[in-house]
Parts: sequence; C-alpha cells; structure tokens
Amino acid sequence: MPADTLTQNDRLQQHQARWWQVVVRELSVFGRNSFGSIVSVEFLTVVVPVLILWEALPRLGVVPQTLVPTPSTVALTFWDMLHNIRLSEHLIGSALRFAIGFIVAVATAFPIGVLMGWNLFIRKHCLPVFQILAPIPPPAWVPITIIIFGVGMPMQVFLIFLGVFYPVLFNTYQGIKETDPRYLASARVFGASEFTLITRIYIWHALGSVIMGVKIGIALGLVMLVIAEMYGGRTGIGYLLLEAKEYFQIDRMVVCMLMLGFIGWFLIEVMKYIELKLAVWRIGR
Repeated sequence: MPADTLTQNDRLQQHQARWWQVVVRELSVFGRNSFGSIVSVEFLTVVVPVLILWEALPRLGVVPQTLVPTPSTVALTFWDMLHNIRLSEHLIGSALRFAIGFIVAVATAFPIGVLMGWNLFIRKHCLPVFQILAPIPPPAWVPITIIIFGVGMPMQVFLIFLGVFYPVLFNTYQGIKETDPRYLASARVFGASEFTLITRIYIWHALGSVIMGVKIGIALGLVMLVIAEMYGGRTGIGYLLLEAKEYFQIDRMVVCMLMLGFIGWFLIEVMKYIELKLAVWRIGR
C-alpha cells in the first residue's frame, strides 16, 4: 500500500509493531547474554553435582538437616513464604528502598566524579574530604544515622546511598582522570569546547570504569539494604532474615540469602547489558 494512502491508525499500528519487534529483540539479547552462562554445559557440570550432594548429604545423615536444609525443603519454604507471609510485599518494599538509595547515589556521585576528574581546582578541594570519609565502613554509620533520621525509610535510604555512593564516585573520577590526552588534544584542535570534551570524550572514555563502579555499588548497596532493614522497619528481606535468625528457621534464612543473590546477579547482568549497548568498542574483548 502506498505511504500516502495509509491512515493514521495504520501508521500507529505499524509503529507499535516495530516497537514490539525492538522490545522482543532486545529481551532476546539480554536473555542470551545473561542466562547463556547458566545453561552452559560448563556451569551445569558444577552446579548439578553440588545440588545432588546438597540434597543427599542431609538425607543420608552425613550432616544434620536442622542445620543444612535440602534444596527441596528450601523450595517448599519459598512457596510457603510466598503465600503465607506475603513475601512479594517484602520484596517490593526492599526494591523500593534500594531503588531510591541507588538512584540518588548514582545521580550524586557521577557528576561529582566527572567534575573531580575534569577540573584540578575541584579535585583539590573535594577529593581529600571523600578520601577521609570513604574508609569509614558503611555499617559504622548506622548508630548516628538512626539518631539523625530515626528508624524508617529515610534512615534505610541513606544507608543504601552510602553503600553505592563511594564506588561510583571513585570509579568515575578515576576513569575521567585517565582519559587519553591524545583524544583531548585532537578534539581541541578542531575547536571543541570543554562541555563538548566532557560529554563526547571524557564520559565515554570513562564509561567502562563507571559501570564497574555501579556494579560494586550494587553489591555494597544490597549489603546496606539488609543492615538497614535489620535495624529499622518490619518489612523487607533484611527483616525476614533477622526474624528467621531469631526463630532459628534456617530454611527461611537460606531462602532470603538466595533471593538476595539472585537480585544482585540480575542487577549486575542489567549493567552488563547496558555496557554492551553503550560501550560498543568493548565488544569481543
């Protein structure tokens, strides 16, 4: 059908069809890159024997089942938690807290790191402060954070923020600082402004370092999420983990630990996908 005879509804349907094709294609790329290593023969030759031993040793009495619950017991416990203690609500609460703290941390640390790596004046004034504060272990902030913010969402978000902030800050700063001077000199020859250098050279050169900082921040942010939920509130994976410890419910503890591991793995895979789409020069390395 000629383009000029297409109705507005036909154009809208074509646009929606193309959009869905893009979504399906990108989901396929993400799944292939993320789950490809899990379904590989190499991985299965390790994980399958481990699962078999994990199931067999407690049942054979080699290790006590009260201390080492079998995978089947863990699966049944997960199903029970999903239906009887509203596990999904706890997951949503934890996801909301983590998302807020993570977004605020990245949105704050990234521009500060860029400015410190780009400008010597800003670096000399800001870097010593962060170098003094960064070695303080994030859990050490818990008492003073509770005093300042009380027990609740602000305290939890701030602790997650601390876990994510410094890895993103220092990796961004280091990546910007190590930008190849030859690229900068070439751009300046053609009259590039400092803003153009930052947006077109510095940031793209540092992208791999930034994403690595975000990956580290995800891991530390999850650690602080658990600590924050243990100290404040009555919802979240950290609270469930603490409650299971109080009642010596090891199977529930294992479920919480596995969920945290899966969440961390998934978020890191998302960052790998973002790096794959943005840092095209790194493909094949």
